[in-house]
Amino acid sequence: MRIGIIGAGNIGGNLTRKLTALGHEVVVANSRGPQTLEDLAEETGATVALASVAAEGAELVIVTIPERAIPSLPAGILGGAEPGAPIIDTGNYYPLRDGRIADIEDGMTESRWVSNRLGRPVVKAFNGIRAQHLLERGTPPGTPGRIALPVAGDDPVAKAVVMHLVDELGFDPVDGGGIDESWRQQPGTPVYTADLDAVGVRDALRQARPERPARFRG
Repeated sequence: MRIGIIGAGNIGGNLTRKLTALGHEVVVANSRGPQTLEDLAEETGATVALASVAAEGAELVIVTIPERAIPSLPAGILGGAEPGAPIIDTGNYYPLRDGRIADIEDGMTESRWVSNRLGRPVVKAFNGIRAQHLLERGTPPGTPGRIALPVAGDDPVAKAVVMHLVDELGFDPVDGGGIDESWRQQPGTPVYTADLDAVGVRDALRQARPERPARFRG
């Protein structure tokens, strides 16, 4: 599958490593330009590009940048992706880093806010696992205690594609509901960075409460 990755930080870089190792064709971009990604390209075989063209021809796009950077993405940045290509949002709102975002403070889920600004439906995934664990702790299906990751989104077809990708990367996918339910996997919830198995993730999603913890409010 041709996958465009916008953002090459800890999560974006490790997804590039994992996905190229699985044989996917990955095009990766960051805000600083392709020349800053030469080492990652040499390590993984990924193609590096300007962010404005990273999604061209992509069958799936991963947006993995700080919330504060979402409004600065070029208009139409996802327009070149294949029709119906799932858009994965891995982001989290951290007010100390991102500044205060009023809509999120008022209760909008982070990924609904991202979706509104991108003008495209998104699927929330990979936001609640540490980058090093994403790289190192994937295991084959059926492994006892296999780490599970919640996946939230409104489009069942797009969500199914993302859940298959989660499994391919070595984790059990758990349906986290629609994007307006994705607060259950935001920072400060029981599932966040907990490395639970599928049963544990389902329990943690049920136990979550919509009130944002004080340390994650602006």
